[in-house]
Amino acid sequence: MPITPVKHEFKAEIKQLLNILVHSLYTSREIFLRELISNASDALDKLRFESTRNSEIFEKDSPLEIKIGFDPENHTITITDSGIGMADDELIANIGTIAKSGSIEFLQKLQEDKQEANNIIGKFGVGFYSVFMVAKEVIITSKSFNPSIPAVRWKSDGLGEYELEQLSAETPRGTKIEIFLKEDAQEFSTKFRIEDIIKRHSNFISFPIYLENEKINTVAAIWREPKSKITKEQYAEFYKFLSYDNDEPADTIHISIDAPIQFNSLMFIPKKNSDFFGFNRENYGLDLYVRRVLIQHKNKDLLPEYLNFVKGLVDSEDLPLNISRETLQENVVFTKIAASVTSQVLSHLIKKAKDEPEKYAEFWAEHGKMIKLGYGDYANQDKLFQLLRFNSSFNEDEKSLSSLDEYIEKMQPGQKEIYYVYGTNRTALASNPLLEVFKKKNVPVFYVYDQIDEFVLSSLRKYKDYEFHSVDKSDLSKLDEINSADPGETTAAPLSKEDQKYFENLLIKIKDTIGDRVLNAIESKRLTSSAVCLVQQGDGIMGPYQKMMRLTNKNMPVEKKILEVNKDNKLIRNLIELFKQDENSEYVKNMVIQLFEIAQLTDGDLLDVHTLAKRLTGFFEESTTLYITKSGK
Repeated sequence: MPITPVKHEFKAEIKQLLNILVHSLYTSREIFLRELISNASDALDKLRFESTRNSEIFEKDSPLEIKIGFDPENHTITITDSGIGMADDELIANIGTIAKSGSIEFLQKLQEDKQEANNIIGKFGVGFYSVFMVAKEVIITSKSFNPSIPAVRWKSDGLGEYELEQLSAETPRGTKIEIFLKEDAQEFSTKFRIEDIIKRHSNFISFPIYLENEKINTVAAIWREPKSKITKEQYAEFYKFLSYDNDEPADTIHISIDAPIQFNSLMFIPKKNSDFFGFNRENYGLDLYVRRVLIQHKNKDLLPEYLNFVKGLVDSEDLPLNISRETLQENVVFTKIAASVTSQVLSHLIKKAKDEPEKYAEFWAEHGKMIKLGYGDYANQDKLFQLLRFNSSFNEDEKSLSSLDEYIEKMQPGQKEIYYVYGTNRTALASNPLLEVFKKKNVPVFYVYDQIDEFVLSSLRKYKDYEFHSVDKSDLSKLDEINSADPGETTAAPLSKEDQKYFENLLIKIKDTIGDRVLNAIESKRLTSSAVCLVQQGDGIMGPYQKMMRLTNKNMPVEKKILEVNKDNKLIRNLIELFKQDENSEYVKNMVIQLFEIAQLTDGDLLDVHTLAKRLTGFFEESTTLYITKSGK
């Protein structure tokens, strides 16, 4: 027969504390079940430990398991474990006083510094009380593993007092928690709801969890197993379970770290990029587990955003948690885990690029755009440099890619910079006037077809001893030490002193004609065949920034550049002759504007295409009329 129940009052502040716990600290009521299952798992672990000490154990042959029952008509849930159990004094110590460190101290700290609540809460063992978010009453029946200690029952509505009584009747070892649900929490007494919570939060608990005699946690926590024991098929099956992807993963990264911080991680790189058109960018992150219990789904702080294509999880033994297991304390342990996980992924990709270049090229085609966004991760910049790939002038076709080190191997003696140029495609870049001097000197150039590439390279600034430079910079002095690849190439006859003077005056006329749309008009040292080109002034990096900003602001003014003029070009020689005949020639003025706007069109800076087309049509009319006149027809 049970002994008469004894009522115990919580200390005066406990009611206030329960109100805070139930209404303020938890953001999702369903986590009560996760907390109670985690406590049950801990109880089973403790019993297993006692068995290794050869302790006398009550019902020592009972299986170690967790059973969950529910009654949708009476709106109850029952959680039973066959773990270590508790005596009455242990129930008072572990549950009745709520916080071993003192609830008064807990409340004082919480009230004094609410901003530091997460750090304070983590020091107090109050997770059990999340049950009162959904329960109007809770009954705990517990039988210690020690055969001589009687069973005990604890009962409370969480409003300020609890009852405690010893039981004389035979009671199975372990702890049973009966939860009587509030009216607004009756959804939790259905099989679908309970099963969903278990599979999302407690699926990898090491002990079997039965829901109405059906085992729920059927997927093994393979990340805790030695890599040598896991087959490729098991990895693939787990990846599909985790990601809902029908394909197998392209790569599997399985990490087990013991020191100085203990954690396990299992990550996968998908074959395909699932972030179509940027609509799925926020759907990323690694699942964070602590001792097999899911604490946070898609934690976005374990990996930087540029690795958002990586799927997987991290499981730690050492992370401190807050009361609800939802928000991690800001601590050195988590920071070190995140740094290690990021480093491991990057190292894996570096090894893949070295050992399997063809497969890495496939990876880059799918995920390379995200990798490039890591240019601001200065802690890992050396590793990121090794991962970057671009098409280049020494590649055979547009699909071929080169690393920064492969570029350096192709550099000319005396070359001190890594050059790049933006263009819509390789064919367009082949006729880009800015590349003529680089072709002449056989200097390699990276071809970039996405404006983000131009932005990234200008932001990175330097690799090893070499600075990154766009080919549209006006300073070519750094190429002076590089000899021409073809020193015997034919060039136009030099201008006479008189014609040179006219050319210089023509440059002044060009600047006056174009006006403030151009910074200056100067003689070109880079052009070998084209008539003109536009270049940036100095070493500024405004080009890519302006192009990216103009995508969102069409009214942004075009950056002013310097117009370089090739005096050896046949068209420019003709303009010199026309200028000699009439320095105020309207034809020369129109031709100058036409050449300038064609240069803008080549650069992607021309805003008024229609005026250019109309003027060009006029030139066609003049040339066809002149041809008819000369032919005598």
